[in-house]
Amino acid sequence: MPQPILQIRVELQEIEPLIWRRLQVPGDYTFWDLHVAIQSAFAWTDTHLHEFRPWGQRDGTPRFGMPLDDFDDNPPLPGWEHRVADVLTRANPRLEYEYDFGDGWEHTVVLEEILEAAPGKKYPRCTAGERSAPPDDCGGPGGYESLLETLADPEDPEHKSSHVWASSQKGQRGKFDPEAFDEQQVKFANPAPRLKRLLAYLASRC
Repeated sequence: MPQPILQIRVELQEIEPLIWRRLQVPGDYTFWDLHVAIQSAFAWTDTHLHEFRPWGQRDGTPRFGMPLDDFDDNPPLPGWEHRVADVLTRANPRLEYEYDFGDGWEHTVVLEEILEAAPGKKYPRCTAGERSAPPDDCGGPGGYESLLETLADPEDPEHKSSHVWASSQKGQRGKFDPEAFDEQQVKFANPAPRLKRLLAYLASRC
């Protein structure tokens, strides 16, 4: 029987015009796997903590992510031990995903459809989206708004250096284009090596 495929729409909150991606991922994906897929689709650098949580419940449970904060009295469950399809369902089709608790990049995650795997297709896939995601470490939505103003003003003394920095953060050459996105250019990272490194780090702390 063909493996079910989850079609998920991920929208970045507090940014206008909207920045979004449509992903198709295997039905057995864990929250860790989905995290890595989102990182790839948005060209984030995966250098900060993250978590998935119930829609509209910042302190709600269950939360899934990286239980690394020694000062968190209610740490998230390890995302690699829990499947997305057990939580994100037709009855409960929405979650929040936060990346980088300092900058606070909040995403809406919506289950659009449950499909059958298409013969000859490789998953995960990005099938649609709009606009480039902000560069990592630009200061959240407010910082990104300021960055865009600098990038749009050739007379700004930081105009050129900001383009260079933003392009380097996104792995691009030339000027950073906030309007550019091509789903065909998305290259998905393998979540297994990243998880192996994370588990080794966790073991070293014991």
